[in-house]
Amino acid sequence: MTTLAAAAENPLTQITSEFGVNWGLFISQLIAFSIVAVLLNKFAYKPVLEVLEQRKAKIAEGLENADKIKAELEQAESTRKEIIEKANAQANALIEEAREAAQKVRDTETQKAIASAEEIITKARHATEAEHAKMLAELRKEVGKLVVETTSKVAGKVLTADDQKRLIDETNSQLAA
Repeated sequence: MTTLAAAAENPLTQITSEFGVNWGLFISQLIAFSIVAVLLNKFAYKPVLEVLEQRKAKIAEGLENADKIKAELEQAESTRKEIIEKANAQANALIEEAREAAQKVRDTETQKAIASAEEIITKARHATEAEHAKMLAELRKEVGKLVVETTSKVAGKVLTADDQKRLIDETNSQLAA
């Protein structure tokens, strides 16, 4: 009973005797577990944690790159819009410049046409005046001849060249007046 009395006094001894704990076996299992835990920590957990950290870093880098790409895309889009606006402005300026040039050409051609028409009219007037003068000269000549013939028939005598000239000059002066 001494063992029972001693066991009653120490609860740890009582539990170990009830469960059949073998201290030698327990310590060897504790050492084996410690070795396995150290080996797992060194060769399994640490590499897995390092891989997880690397993946985490890659994911963070990927997110950062995605943000950079998104910012660059927005910048490229704004640059594209700006370039399109500049191109539209240049196109509008070129169109306006072409309209102004066409208007200038139209005005120049109109002025040329007007000048050409005026030149034609002036030439026609000169030609008409020349023709009129020519016709008047011929008319005077004819009238002079008729006056000379009529006078010679009325007078019944042949007129000399001086008389014919004098009659033609008098007729022309009367026609001019």
